[in-house]
Amino acid sequence: MEGRRVIVCKLGSSILVGPDGRPDRAFISSLCGQVSTLVGEGYGVVVVSSGAVAAGLERLSLDERPSDMATLQACASAGQASLTEAYAEELARRGIPCGQVLLTRRDVADREGYLNARTTLTRLLELGAVPVVNENDTVSVAEFAFGDNDTLGAIVASLVGADLYVILSDVDGLYTADPQRDPTARLIPVVDEITPQIAAMAGGAGSSVGTGGMATKLRAARASLAAGIPMAICRGREDGVLVRTVHGEGTGTVFRPSPSNPRESGRKLWIGLAEVVHGAIVLDQGATRAVTQNGASILPVGIAEVRGPFEEGDVVNVLSPDGFLLGRGVTRFSSDDMVRVRGLRLDVIARFLPEKAGQPAIHRDELLVL
Repeated sequence: MEGRRVIVCKLGSSILVGPDGRPDRAFISSLCGQVSTLVGEGYGVVVVSSGAVAAGLERLSLDERPSDMATLQACASAGQASLTEAYAEELARRGIPCGQVLLTRRDVADREGYLNARTTLTRLLELGAVPVVNENDTVSVAEFAFGDNDTLGAIVASLVGADLYVILSDVDGLYTADPQRDPTARLIPVVDEITPQIAAMAGGAGSSVGTGGMATKLRAARASLAAGIPMAICRGREDGVLVRTVHGEGTGTVFRPSPSNPRESGRKLWIGLAEVVHGAIVLDQGATRAVTQNGASILPVGIAEVRGPFEEGDVVNVLSPDGFLLGRGVTRFSSDDMVRVRGLRLDVIARFLPEKAGQPAIHRDELLVL
């Protein structure tokens, strides 16, 4: 893979599945044609595909998306076969092999599993195949579900060290407001930093067949930028949009990582993107500045609130005073102990918890700042 540029492309259910519930073969053919063009130009391409549950509705003669887990998983099983067949046939017509990779968060929630997934994806790309990745909805449970394929795509992009992560959606990109409700809403072509103001522009879930919305796409963008990977959101059914976006000619929104912030380490990315989150701590203003501007560890004295339960060694969200997600990290205190020590200096903590003398709440080396 050395010297080869890699593109990760995520497709939402709303553009993959037609109104009849079946995979839109014409669109999949067009997409695979674009993938073939990029492969011919020397790119490695990974497709992160939604749509399994939606495609399974028609195959199982169901009129609407079920709410119970067993039927959802049955739909995913039936629909996944249909989607994989469609990708494989269209890519084979163009002389490109296809490899299916089904993941749950359980598969990447431990370091060994994370590395194994990276090895498999990398080897498929080395062999000239296009990995088609989806969440393994047939066996996933709530605790180990990614929740949306926007997040899964960001994790895959970090796994393979992608040069660009593209989300093909049913929207043009990020707007200043909901364009369906506000005629003055403007498309934002470039985002260099996801501030609370940018995050506030995101709405709720999009289509009736998908699980994501602009909010999930912004979370994916924050993760992608932390990995040093540019991300683009664009309308997926525009002619040649994937190729044009890769060539820098797209019309959506591009999120650009700061050149002054190098890619975080694999361990930090694993902590922030793949591990299961068990709780949260809320920082005061001083600790927020120290973490985001000075690269500091999080000390108990700067913690204003603890939201548990969690144990020592768990990954927790790190929030600003107004609830904005600053990052994720491995806590060195349980939630019970964190409640006891929050707001206190290290020398005070050492008097009643001598085993924690000098310990930060979260060390900088185990903190991914988003």
